Amino acid sequence: MKLQSKKYLLDIARACRLITEFTARKSQADYGTDVYLRSAVERQFQIAGEALVRLLNTDPGSAARITDYRSIIDFRNIVVHGYDALRAETVWDIIQVNVPVLLREAESLLAEPDDP
Repeated sequence: MKLQSKKYLLDIARACRLITEFTARKSQADYGTDVYLRSAVERQFQIAGEALVRLLNTDPGSAARITDYRSIIDFRNIVVHGYDALRAETVWDIIQVNVPVLLREAESLLAEPDDP
């Protein structure tokens, strides 16, 4: 795998870890009422989504190995451009269901050897 691809995957993994850390011991109600928590989580979704866009542009084969990579990019665009349409319940479900999958897949790809 290309070194630049690994950099993007590191950014994705870090964003996923931070989302997980920020929301640990929190409830959906906490998420819905805590503007600081929502802001922090949304920023990490922006980073993960943008890193995936860059990975897709430089290494489409690696990006395609991430489940629903197009949906992740689409969600990033909603966070950035459709912020007023975001529902806390939807974001919370993504945190609970999709973030662990994305983290596992990014870590799996990172474990692959570097290209010579």
